Amino acid sequence: MIGILRTIISALQQILILLVILSVILSYFMDPFHPIRRGVDRIVEPMLSPIRRVVPLIGMLDFSPLVLIILIQIVGGLLNRILFSLR
Repeated sequence: MIGILRTIISALQQILILLVILSVILSYFMDPFHPIRRGVDRIVEPMLSPIRRVVPLIGMLDFSPLVLIILIQIVGGLLNRILFSLR
């Protein structure tokens, strides 16, 4: 059971990271009102908004997606360690 939970957590972690990367790439090439971009933004933007309030823009660069990816990895790692300790 714990192995299945660890697999699900790892899969969700990878999916979220891919969605963040996809959101960044789509922001350069796709209209903000395109249905695909809007769908991805609906998932990613609620996680990015609080980070954007804390992490300022550096010039024209927004580092909030990078911070979000790091946070996703940290939280996923912590959850996996907690599940590993329950064995």
